[in-house]
Amino acid sequence: MDRETGLVLDPKFDANGLITAVCTDADTGEVLMLAHMNSEALEITLKTGKATFWSRSRQAIWVKGESSGNYLYLVEARIDCDQDAIWLRCRPDGPACHTGANSCFFRIVDGSALRPC
Repeated sequence: MDRETGLVLDPKFDANGLITAVCTDADTGEVLMLAHMNSEALEITLKTGKATFWSRSRQAIWVKGESSGNYLYLVEARIDCDQDAIWLRCRPDGPACHTGANSCFFRIVDGSALRPC
C-alpha cells in the first residue's frame, strides 16, 4: 500500500526490469512518444533532465536525441498509482519521432487503414 499512496519513489519494474514511459509536450499536452526505462535510464533522466530510455532492440541505454540533436528536456516526471508507468512532461528540441514528425503518433487508425492526422 505504501507504493500506491506513499511519497517514496519505488518503481515497479516488470520481469524484464522495465517500466513504460509516456512522453508528452509540457506546453501543448501532445503525446510525443512511448518508450521503456530501466532503473538506470530513470536515474539518468532524473539526474540530467534529458529523457533517457532502454532500447529493447539494441539492449542499451539511449538518450533521446543523442544522434539527431532532438532532445526531450524533462520538465516534470509523474508516476502512476502503482508505480509501473511513468509520465514524462518534456520540452522537445525538435521533432520527437525518428521519422521527422513532431510526435510518433502522427497517424490515425481508420478501420484497417491509417491516415495522417
